[in-house]
Amino acid sequence: MSGAPAAEASSPNSDKGALGFIARQFDRVNRFLMALSMLAIVITSCILTYAVVTRYFFKMPTDWQDDVSVFMLIGVSFGCAAHVQQSRGHIGIDVLGNVLPPAANRVRLFLIDLISFLFCSFFTWKSWTLFWEAWQEGQTTDSTFAPPLWIPYSMMAFGMTLLTLQLLLQVVQRLKRSKA
Repeated sequence: MSGAPAAEASSPNSDKGALGFIARQFDRVNRFLMALSMLAIVITSCILTYAVVTRYFFKMPTDWQDDVSVFMLIGVSFGCAAHVQQSRGHIGIDVLGNVLPPAANRVRLFLIDLISFLFCSFFTWKSWTLFWEAWQEGQTTDSTFAPPLWIPYSMMAFGMTLLTLQLLLQVVQRLKRSKA
């Protein structure tokens, strides 16, 4: 989704005015979610280690660790997506970027951001509808632990919302830079 190397990622502190303020606030949220996600990875590792130890050494299997671990990993994946996009860290193929002239490459990058924004907008809308259906219908997983599905769907919807807003911010920043 990046379409640009990390060197071209705009710093949230580079813009002045309202757009710069919004970018700095997004940066704060993204950094907080990244730190929270790192903690969640450590907790998930501890949960899975606990499950292995209790199952194999004490012969006491647990029924909750898989659901909790998957939910935490969903939160980590979607919670970090906006931060990764902000730093242009998503996987990208830069073959065209290396052969196109700079002006054509800027157009390509803008189109990639715009198409990514449109796709993520649709994905965000669907994520919120999944969350709402799971909430209204009381959907749960099929496991014996049976936690509610609105939990991972809400993390997915929240993360996709942040990713979509990050892409929108980048599109607006690119438009502003092209007019300057």
